[in-house]
Amino acid sequence: MRVILAGGGTGGHVIPALAIARELQSRYSAECCFIGTQRGIETRLVPAAGFPLQLIEVGALNQVSLTTRMKTMLGLPAAVWSSLRILRDFRPDAMIGVGGYASGPAMLAAALRRVPSVAFEPNVVPGFANRMVAPLVSAAAVHFEDTKKYFRNCHVTGVPVRTEFFQLPQRDPTSPPTLLVFGGSQGAHAVNLAFCGSIASLRQHIPEIQVMHQTGERDFDETVAAYEKLGMPAASKIEVSKFMDNMPAMFARADLVVCRAGASTVAEIAAAGKPAVFVPFPRAADDHQRRNAEAMQNAGAAVIIEERDLTPARLVDTVVELFSDATRLKAMSAAARKMAHPNAAHDIAELAVSLIDRNSKPETRN
Repeated sequence: MRVILAGGGTGGHVIPALAIARELQSRYSAECCFIGTQRGIETRLVPAAGFPLQLIEVGALNQVSLTTRMKTMLGLPAAVWSSLRILRDFRPDAMIGVGGYASGPAMLAAALRRVPSVAFEPNVVPGFANRMVAPLVSAAAVHFEDTKKYFRNCHVTGVPVRTEFFQLPQRDPTSPPTLLVFGGSQGAHAVNLAFCGSIASLRQHIPEIQVMHQTGERDFDETVAAYEKLGMPAASKIEVSKFMDNMPAMFARADLVVCRAGASTVAEIAAAGKPAVFVPFPRAADDHQRRNAEAMQNAGAAVIIEERDLTPARLVDTVVELFSDATRLKAMSAAARKMAHPNAAHDIAELAVSLIDRNSKPETRN
């Protein structure tokens, strides 16, 4: 059995795709190949995971200038042609599109060659590439029930996340209240600024609070300097880092999380069963972070502070209110866990295999 996974650009696209590929490989002995672009993070992550990667050239179409959009449109036939060549050489039994630059041309090529295809969409509102190919795909795997309206033959599978997020130990009720603050691997400048401005007041309201703050590379020095000016973090139980390599361990120590609302982050929040204060990135494509956060808020698992409203005072009020209500935190945790999908990678792989079984006789499959 051969399967192509197409798309990428960010870790939110590539990391779930790698989890699906590993599931296909281990459970079905599938031979997997990736299609991506030179500019995406897939050029680093996919070869490191041991999978072959084929590159095509394709630009952006969404939230770009008219000049860039025209250049991409003019180059689209070449990108589809390159994808067709890859399909001809690799001869896949199915394709899984995970969104991102390469996903659109590759999925169009799959439709032209009548290769069964699955669109994987982790956000409430599909990204541009998945919206374009939605009428052509054989099936779709999504995280949220509301996303099903965009696709035919759509299944709620969730987003693959590391198993460690599902296996966190229960927090000791006698432990001091602990807050995890992060903005993704690159950090979030607005969140960093607001939190630096709120920490003194926050500690006045909750003197025993412990904080784990991931700033990203760009804001690290400035954040450390701001804390030191306030006499922190040396004697204040504040841990500041550029990156957190073991995020499940950080989640395990946290009672509340303040973060952005990308699809992978939302899936990890759900898997860990952690209450969250989401600050959606306001310039995310199609405003998908706000929609992701709203889905969690509507389920009772989170609260939202829009970035335009993110002041130190608002942040302090929100965090203090939540920490002062243990019953609400417990209910939010339970609500988040109900949004989790521990078998996401298996279910997406199984969906692809079911399409292959339906499309070809078992004895003729590789």
